[in-house]
Amino acid sequence: MRIASLALTLGLIAAPAFASDIRPLVDAEWVKAHAGQDNIVLLDIRDKVAETDLGANPYIDGAVVAPYSTAGWRTELNGVPGMLPPVEQVAKLIGDLGIDADDHVVIVPWGTDSSEFGGATRVYWTFKYLGHDEVSILDGGWRQYDAAGGARSAEPATPQPVAFDYELREDLLATTEEVAAALEAGTKLVDGRPAAQFEGKSKSPVVRIEGTIPGAVNIEHSDLYSAEYALFTRPETVKALSEAVGLAADEKNIAFCNTGHWASVAWFGLSEVLGNKNTSMYDGSMAEWTADPARPVENRSGT
Repeated sequence: MRIASLALTLGLIAAPAFASDIRPLVDAEWVKAHAGQDNIVLLDIRDKVAETDLGANPYIDGAVVAPYSTAGWRTELNGVPGMLPPVEQVAKLIGDLGIDADDHVVIVPWGTDSSEFGGATRVYWTFKYLGHDEVSILDGGWRQYDAAGGARSAEPATPQPVAFDYELREDLLATTEEVAAALEAGTKLVDGRPAAQFEGKSKSPVVRIEGTIPGAVNIEHSDLYSAEYALFTRPETVKALSEAVGLAADEKNIAFCNTGHWASVAWFGLSEVLGNKNTSMYDGSMAEWTADPARPVENRSGT
């Protein structure tokens, strides 16, 4: 119970929400109170649950399961890893989980750290891109759920497949061409990677060359989630991080990283927690940007 008690002491737990007042983050008590209600779907995206030592009941009672790394939330397209699959494919994945347009989806990751929590923000962004606004993330994921004594079961729920209708919100997805145009226009580009990668001191294996998009600012994904307390950063902290890099309230910006995973953490913080609805995300990110040597890359490491 250390996680929950420390979080409560610091006043960090997300405010309670109700199904008619859908918020980006809900806490474990909200989940316990609403689980099993009509049109509430708990979506467990935890990877490798069967490989854990959680005993005979490792699953969230009543939750449907679609692991982030293996269910098909992301794929390789044109040599670029981690991309959003064709929308018809994603819609089928969601519909096969028994989720339709009337459901309030609550996404549950492990809640280990900011990188792992990025699976939840990426899936959340996917729902939003498909025009489904009735979506939340369990703040702290499994860590908070388990600490709060949430009900567990031996097996995940068996969903009844349905048709999932979607209407794309193109404003949430930035293409390479749009990023190039933003670069020319001076639109803020927010790099969600660790500082060492932003500065060009190191790089991901999927990125051709060290550095960042010229003129980009850096909000590290790890600054947006507390691994110690298993909670997402509060709005006032996101505001401070945003202001520190010169991003004004409601200023248009595009979040990116290596493959659109850490970028989703930055996007979620800016768009959903802080409320800057002029934030979009570059799905291909640096993996796609650097694939063409003609696109500019800025190295700030001094080497």
